[in-house]
Amino acid sequence: MSKRIGYAAGAFDLFHIGHLNILRHAKSQCDHLIAGVVSDELCIARKGVKPFIPLVERLEIVRSLEFVDQAVAEVHPDKLHMWKELGFNVFFKGDDWRGTPQGTALEEMFAGVGVEVVYFPYTVHTSSTSLRKALEILNGSQPRLRTNSR
Repeated sequence: MSKRIGYAAGAFDLFHIGHLNILRHAKSQCDHLIAGVVSDELCIARKGVKPFIPLVERLEIVRSLEFVDQAVAEVHPDKLHMWKELGFNVFFKGDDWRGTPQGTALEEMFAGVGVEVVYFPYTVHTSSTSLRKALEILNGSQPRLRTNSR
């Protein structure tokens, strides 16, 4: 049996229990877990907001988790590029992507190179988006408009 090398990517901004859950659950499904921490530039391009926590600090937070074997900066928007660079054979994603056009495209792309896509339950009650809004309210500013819900 071949070694299961897993890859779980995320911004991991305002690190919370949902992030912890997905990474812990991912590690339980593979032998070696690589966490991809999305760069500030990709977060801005994908979500329309700059992370509160700088990339170098988000990497250090994720890297310090005992169940994360490796943490890397995700600087390429193409997941296939990350696959070529890292050689993972299992890709973990929140189940909010399941059945969406983006999720279907991801599954088809990875099927072509033999990577299994595994979905985990999305932690609905806690999200970086809700934490960001609460911080902006506490700071007396209006929440910034976003181009995506995440």
